[in-house]
Order: sequence, then C-alpha cells, then structure tokens
Amino acid sequence: MRALTWQGKRDVKVENVPDPRIEEPTDAIIRVTSTGLCGSDLHLYEVLTPFMAPGDILGHEPMGIVEEVGAAVPDLQVGDRVVVPFQIACGNCWMCLTGLPTQCETTQVSSEGMGAALFGYTRLYGAVPGAQAEYLRVPQAQYGPIKVPEGPSDDRFVYLSDVLPTAWQAVAYAGVPKGGSVAVLGLGPIGDMACRIAQVQGAGRVFGVDLVPERLNRAKQRGVETFDLRSFDDEKELVAAIRDQTDGRGPDAVIDAVGTEAHGSAAARMVQNASALLPRKLSGPMAERFSVDRLAALYTAIELVRRGGTISISGVYGGMADPMPMLTLFDKQIQMRMGQANVRRWSDEIIPYLTDEDPLGVDDFATHRVPLDEAPRAYEMFQKKQDGAVKVLIKP
Repeated sequence: MRALTWQGKRDVKVENVPDPRIEEPTDAIIRVTSTGLCGSDLHLYEVLTPFMAPGDILGHEPMGIVEEVGAAVPDLQVGDRVVVPFQIACGNCWMCLTGLPTQCETTQVSSEGMGAALFGYTRLYGAVPGAQAEYLRVPQAQYGPIKVPEGPSDDRFVYLSDVLPTAWQAVAYAGVPKGGSVAVLGLGPIGDMACRIAQVQGAGRVFGVDLVPERLNRAKQRGVETFDLRSFDDEKELVAAIRDQTDGRGPDAVIDAVGTEAHGSAAARMVQNASALLPRKLSGPMAERFSVDRLAALYTAIELVRRGGTISISGVYGGMADPMPMLTLFDKQIQMRMGQANVRRWSDEIIPYLTDEDPLGVDDFATHRVPLDEAPRAYEMFQKKQDGAVKVLIKP
C-alpha cells in the first residue's frame, strides 16, 4: 500500500510499504477514506524528531470502511463505516472504565513511562503505524472504532477521531460557567472548534487570539471576538485589552490550544532545534531529560485568566525541564487541567451535534482536501501557514 512516512526533520514522503494484517484477534483492518493532518503532526515534523525513526508511518485522524475483522471483535462487520480514535484503548481496564482511555492500562507504553498507545506518534507512544495511508491496522477494535451511518460525506464524521473530542474536552476542562467568558489562544483546528463548542454550550463571550489573518477572519465570522497578536507590542498589551472587556478581571477560563510551537520563546526554540540536529543516540536521551517548551502561550494564559479561574491545555507540550511561575499560579488560585483527549468518553455527547443542521460547522470545516501523494506538500503548507490552510484532509 501507499503511506506517508517520516524521513527526518521537515522531510516526509509517500512510499510503498507492506499492507497491514490481522495480528491479534482484537484487530481490524480498515480501508482509509479520509484522514486528517493534525497540528500535533507538525510536532513530529519539527520538534519531536529525536523520538522518530525513518520509515515511521504518520497520522492519527482516520475514518474508513472495515475490510477485515479479528475473531474477538464482535460488534464490527466487513463493510461497516467507522471513525477510529487517535488513541488505542481496551475499554475494559480500570482507567478506561473511569473515562480515561488515554491512560489505558492495557496499551500503556510502560517502557517509556507514557500513557495509552497512539497511532503514528513516536516511540514514546508505541511506534504504532499511523493512518495517513491507504489501509490501517486497528488494535483493540472491540472498543475503539465508532460506527457512523452511510449517507453524509466523511467531513461530517471524520473529526470524531481527534478534533471534536479534543476541543470538547478542552471546553469541558475549562469549566466555563453559563454566560461566562473564555479566551482561546490559538485558532488552528482545535482552537477554532473549541470556540464553536463554547458558543453552543452557552458561553457568554468567546475571545480568540491568533496572528494568522485567515484564522482570525474565520473565527470572527462565527461571532468570536478576535484579537490579532500582531496589533500588540507585547503580551501585557494583549492581556490589558482582553481584561478591558471583562470588567478588568480577565476571562473565567483560558484554553491554550497552541502548545510547544508557540511564537516567541526564542531561547527554547534554539534548544529544540539544536536537539534535533544531534546524532540519534544523543538526541533521544537529551530530549527525554532536558527538553524544554516554548511556553509563550501558557505564560500568556497564566497572566490573562482571572483570579480563581481555570486554564485548560489542549496544545501538546513535551518538555521535562520547563520553568513554571509557581508563585503566580498559587497566588491567583489558578486551576489547570490538561491531557490528551479521551475520545470515547466524549463521542456519545458529540454525535447529536453532527446533524444536518450542523451547528458546529463540520461540513465545511476543512480548508483543503488533497490526495495522499500530495501530503508532503500539505505538511509544508500547513507548517508555514500558507494558502489559508487551517484544516487539511487527506484522501488516500
């Protein structure tokens, strides 16, 4: 089959690789009909290279048609249309039963000290072949795949794999009170969708912050009060402008949908880039012990949120030596929640919104749709924020 493979920093290409096959009775094989390019894929493209190996298959946002089913997968049949969550979980362990499939005790990558295995996301998460490919082996298929009806286009359902549950959890963790206020830092796919979810769930005011004109315009068209980072000389000016809209206190909650690739933090960027250039035997151990993040967005969230408010982090961070302003966090009594989205915990709540009325705007959420062979160019375009790229769907 054809699949998109990682070859090095900013170097991905489509190659012929062996077809996946059933390896365990709980496996299924799907033919991928749509798969997303995620902002966290760019971390593999740019920042997390010490944990990748040439030939790794990328991608973790798939949907498709079931082609083959293992003997221990009773609820799937060949021909079923399914969305596959980005994490791999059993559904039966203590963590899964308490709503934390990202911490699944069956698939935890304990050798790396990490949580549940993920598709296409470094050796830290199991080095499982990813979904930007023609076919995908789905472990733990007795639990993971979400069956969806025939009829509507893939765009209606594909975001159940990651974007929708990640944004949904971000809003849930933010705990925005009815009629309250929330600021979303970063209006990429997750931040954009988090704004939409906050609105339909009753937030009184939703502020969106970014510096990409197309992203700002897109959010503004849906009623988000947008702030262009380029219009402010520094973080304090931005914080003051949003506080002016919230009786001087700051919003009730802030969602950091940016993560480690925030603009700013020049020193941290230098360290990240230097680590990626080291020989593989050195770069991995160094990154595991001494990695740092670009924390500009998180520092802004801490400064911006009102006293006693909540910060919800959905942007991916990977640092092990990050400095945190503990005095400020403690003094302001800030609550923080974060983590990979627990897809199956939220999917049943989300599906009723995927109706013909389309209140979340999923049908036209994608800005670009490309065939698999054009995926390398799509990565470059998305990483450089070219051509108005906000969300890219790949059609194998």
